[in-house]
Amino acid sequence: MPASLVISAPASGVGKTTLTLALARAWRQRGLNVQCFKSGPDYIDPAFHAAATERASVNVDSWAMDRGTIAHLVSRAADADVVLAEGSMGLFDGVAARGVSGTGATADIAEMLGWPVVLVIDPSGQAQTAAAIAAGLRDYRAGVRLAGVVLNRVASPRHEDLVRRALNEAGIVVFGALPRHAEISLPKRHLGLVQAEEQAEIGKLIDEAARFVAEHVDLDAVLHSAGKWSPQAAANGLNVRPPGQRIALARDAAFSFVYPHMLEAWRAAGAEIVPFSPLADEAPDASADVCWLPGGYPELHAAKLAANARFRSGLRAFAETRPVHGECGGYMVLGAGLTDADGISHEMAGLLGLETSFAKRRMHLGYRLAELAAPMPGHKPGARLRGHEFHYSTILAQPDTPLAVVHDATGAVIAETGSRRGHATGTFFHLIAEDR
Repeated sequence: MPASLVISAPASGVGKTTLTLALARAWRQRGLNVQCFKSGPDYIDPAFHAAATERASVNVDSWAMDRGTIAHLVSRAADADVVLAEGSMGLFDGVAARGVSGTGATADIAEMLGWPVVLVIDPSGQAQTAAAIAAGLRDYRAGVRLAGVVLNRVASPRHEDLVRRALNEAGIVVFGALPRHAEISLPKRHLGLVQAEEQAEIGKLIDEAARFVAEHVDLDAVLHSAGKWSPQAAANGLNVRPPGQRIALARDAAFSFVYPHMLEAWRAAGAEIVPFSPLADEAPDASADVCWLPGGYPELHAAKLAANARFRSGLRAFAETRPVHGECGGYMVLGAGLTDADGISHEMAGLLGLETSFAKRRMHLGYRLAELAAPMPGHKPGARLRGHEFHYSTILAQPDTPLAVVHDATGAVIAETGSRRGHATGTFFHLIAEDR
C-alpha cells in the first residue's frame, strides 16, 4: 500500500511546490516510485511533478469532479511506493458554494482519501504565533489529520528554536526547518510559475531542492507519518468525451495548458491526438476531424502568431468544413484581434469576432459552470460543463452568438459566455469535466 501525504499550507506562496518537488526527487533517488497529484485547477505544477518523479501527475478537484472520478484518477498510484498530493492556496480555501463533491479545498481531498497533511509554515515576521496558526489548522476540521509541519524561510537558529518550542508545546511534530535558499527559487510570471518545459535547468534545480531539503528535513520521519492507503476500484471513470476521433491539438509554448486527465480520457476513448505548433507556423493536420486550441500564453507571442500566415490560413481552411474549438488563450487566437501588453494590436485568425486586450489587465479567476446553448466538440446542447477561468485579458468585443450560459461558483451569471460562429467555438473557461 502506498504511503500517502498531502502537502499544504496556510496560504499560497509559502513553498508547497518546492517541498513537494524536493520530497518527490529525494525519495525517487532512494529508489522509491513516487506518484504526485495536484489538488485544484492548475496546469503548471503537474508538469513539475512529472519532471521530479518521471510519472505523469494529474489534477483532482472536489468542486468539478465526483468521487468516482477522483477515485479513478488516484487509482494510478496503486503501484507507487509514495503518494504526494500538492494542495492549492490554503488548506481549507475553496469556494462558498459546494460543487460536485466539495468546495475545491485541499482539505476535501485529504478527508475524502484519508491522507494526512504535512503543513509548510513560513514563520517570517512571527515566532510563537506560527504554532497558533498550525494548531488552528489542525483542529479546524475533524476529518483532516495533521501529520506535522515543515518550517520554511526561518531567519536564524534562534528564530527556529522559538517556533519549534511553541509547536512542541502544542503537540505538533516538526519534521525540519529550512533556512532561506535563493538557489531553489522557481521563476514566476503573471499566471504562476514559468512552466517546467521552458526551464532548461529544471532537473538541476529539483536536484538542488532535494539535496537542500534532505539536509534539513527528517525524510524518514515524514515517510513514517504517511497514511497507508489502499486504492479502491472506481465504480466509474472519467465523464469526458473526446471532441473527435482524430484531434489536431495546438501544442507549444503559446498553447500549453492541457489537463493530463483530459488527454488520457480522449486516448482511452480511442481518439488519436495529432499535435501541431502554431509558433512554428504549422497548420492543423488535414486528416484530422477536429482542431483544439488550448490555453497558454498567446499574449506573449501575439506578433509571431499574427505573422505566421501558414498557420492562420491553414486554420481558416480547416474551419470551413470541420469544428475548431479554443479555450482561453486558444479562444483569443480564434478571435479577430489581440492587443499585447505594449498596446499593440495584432490580427488573429478571425474565425470569431472576439477582440481582447492584455494591455488592459484585469484578473479573471474562478470556477465556472456552463450550460451549452449549442454544441461544441464532444458535447451536446444542454450539457453542463465544469471548469475554471484564469486570465488577465479584457474583452473589448464579443459580438458572436453566445455558446453557453456561464455561472461562477456562487451561481452568478458572468459575461464570458464563449462564442460560436460557423464551425468555430470558444470559451474563456478551461474544461475539467461534464456533469453526469
